[in-house]
Amino acid sequence: MRLRRCQTVLIEPREHKEIDLELLLGATPRLASTLRWFALAPHLEQEQPLDGAEVALLGAVSPSDWSDAAELARTHAPATIENLLAKGLLVADDAGAHAAADRAARTRHWRPLAAVAHRHLRWRGVDTEIENARLGEISGGAVLDHLGPPPPPALDCAAPERRLGLPRGNASALDALLDRRVTCRNFDTARALSLAEVGAVLYRAFGARTATEVTGVAVLKKGVPSAGGLHPTEAYLLVQRVDGLAPGLYHYQPVAHALDPLREMSAEEAAEHARRFVAGQPWFARAPLQLIMASRFERNFWKYRNHAKAYRATILDAGHLSQTVYLAATELELAAFITAAVNEGDIEDALGLDPMEQGVLAVSGFGHRGALREEVEFDPLNAVWPA
Repeated sequence: MRLRRCQTVLIEPREHKEIDLELLLGATPRLASTLRWFALAPHLEQEQPLDGAEVALLGAVSPSDWSDAAELARTHAPATIENLLAKGLLVADDAGAHAAADRAARTRHWRPLAAVAHRHLRWRGVDTEIENARLGEISGGAVLDHLGPPPPPALDCAAPERRLGLPRGNASALDALLDRRVTCRNFDTARALSLAEVGAVLYRAFGARTATEVTGVAVLKKGVPSAGGLHPTEAYLLVQRVDGLAPGLYHYQPVAHALDPLREMSAEEAAEHARRFVAGQPWFARAPLQLIMASRFERNFWKYRNHAKAYRATILDAGHLSQTVYLAATELELAAFITAAVNEGDIEDALGLDPMEQGVLAVSGFGHRGALREEVEFDPLNAVWPA
């Protein structure tokens, strides 16, 4: 059997502190401190704890050249080798799920640091209401006292008298639209979206205005920019209340401007998915429709291979798309939201996505705003909610 290290692994030392009465009662009171090692690899869903011998072995084995297992066992403890094989950080050339996952990772052209960050910064099963309650318990309800004052809202790089004033331009329809662009936390749960409203917003944000070729590469012209014109971000819909559509999951096909049905659900099942997708944020879970933005990384990385900026470019796409969703919805007297506080792992499970091939970046959505402001909405211009 031959072995090699997985292609990419980040080894992180972490300090763990805990109460030790003997140390607390000593001449210099302090907490007990333990240093622990953890391995994070993009082909593994979970981080793996390591001991010193495992760290040393990972540093001694090539990620590209195969080593004979018997020869490796002459210089390293067989138990250490077996532990790393079980954890998926050493892979064998014969078979196994870890080896298959590592082989797949080697073909995807990820920048190593970006791959580790994308895999291990995802959430699964997080409920933000529980987390907020926990913060309230820690801070005693005085969050500002606990966190301290925030940085100022704007940066001053020159004295006021040295600033050069700029003209604002004549007020336009775009100004009025931007003033009314207010994140919605109060959706009307009794009112469904029409199919015409859904189609208009989807077309303006995600739809292909034309399909063409540039230097032999098939590209789409959309209403938003994208690195290399590649537009890797797909739109998946979780529908709760849209006239003419059964509750469930759909995929938006931007060239055909059509929906591909994926899974029909009961109203109760769709509501449960909606809450889980947005990590328990009730105001967003009540939207009649959620738009899941998932990037097809191979589309971007085909051109930008192992590129330091490729992953950042996919994240920028989500920002361009969400702002266009906001403006398109606002123009139709609808209300929108965007959140990165999502359970990517749960969404990918529901859609059957491999996160390193097609990963969730954010969830947006839109619908009709309710008549009452029961949840706080940031509208200092009073453009939506009169003073």
